[in-house]
Amino acid sequence: MPVPFGHWPAEARLLLGMVALWCLLGLAVLGSASWWVAAREMGDATYYLKRQALWLIASWGLLYLGLRINLRRWLRLAAPALLIGMVLIALTLVIGSTVNGASRWLVIGPIQIQPTELIKPFLVLQGASLFSHWKRIAADQKLIWLGVFAVTLGLILKQPNLSTASLCGILLWLMALGSGLPLWAMLGSAGAGLAVAIGSISINDYQRVRVTSFLNPWTDAQGDGYQLVQSLLAIGSGGLWGEGFGLSTQKLQYLPIQSTDFIFAVFAEEFGYVGSLVLLLFLLLFGFVGLRVALSCRSNQQRLVALGCTTLLVGQSILNIAVASGAMPTTGLPLPMISYGGNSLLSSLLTAGLLLRCSLEGAGLEPGHPLRQQRQRAGRESVSIG
Repeated sequence: MPVPFGHWPAEARLLLGMVALWCLLGLAVLGSASWWVAAREMGDATYYLKRQALWLIASWGLLYLGLRINLRRWLRLAAPALLIGMVLIALTLVIGSTVNGASRWLVIGPIQIQPTELIKPFLVLQGASLFSHWKRIAADQKLIWLGVFAVTLGLILKQPNLSTASLCGILLWLMALGSGLPLWAMLGSAGAGLAVAIGSISINDYQRVRVTSFLNPWTDAQGDGYQLVQSLLAIGSGGLWGEGFGLSTQKLQYLPIQSTDFIFAVFAEEFGYVGSLVLLLFLLLFGFVGLRVALSCRSNQQRLVALGCTTLLVGQSILNIAVASGAMPTTGLPLPMISYGGNSLLSSLLTAGLLLRCSLEGAGLEPGHPLRQQRQRAGRESVSIG
């Protein structure tokens, strides 16, 4: 650890414990949601669970790197990482693997890479780097990076992946708002983003169908509205206390994509209204602690990174739950640290590591900082006295 755990601020310790609990809960829910399909399709009921556990180990390694490396180094790395990610997203349009009508994957041997997931932490970092120094950056630099953001979002839309493009756009917008950009600029950019989203829905038939089926899925319950109808049936079947862990029936090949996009429906069926409410309160607490970290940061860059990381983890979770419960049109966003997928795990835990790093640096606990040196010296002295 960069700093002895006993010297960590309370927010950092609480966040680390919540991330660990989040991951353990995710493994349990995924094991329940995936065993039936895994047994039928792979011949091994624990197939997805074992693969997720391996990805989880690698992802905690990334969390440690996010926690260990100075935030200034991450900010310097953000620009080239984002540009590489943009190139990889462009490659998915040319040589990408198409799944459910969208080209989001690059297949390299046995590994599948989803660039749109992997660039999210670097989008936060570069957004913080740009917006924190907005008044001191030359106009041409502003235009270049705003252009890079626009092209990146445009490439994601081209896959097509409206949900991820919307999430990334909202993320950057909130970070810009938090940096104090003029209100007229924020309102103008929000209007432009809304116009692009409406245009995308108008052009892409499958997005338009999703929106219309979301408004009334029961009109075509065996067709376009099937996913949402089965998800609502699962959530409704849970009742107040749920059917019990592992006892969901909708996951038995009724509910599609039950281990990724609609895994919350399985959770809600097994743990009911009370369990779902506890999960929402957990996300609310995580967001509250993340915002406390942002408020405690000593620089605008740290503050915006903490704000962006919190928004990304909590915001994506809320969007996934909203889709599964019929509050939003069906999209392809995973539930962080719960849905099956190595790319999502890597991105989520690196984001959590950066948030923890912001908490440590916000408390003055960073390499070479006088407060850290004083606490370490006091710790050594207490050990020698003892």
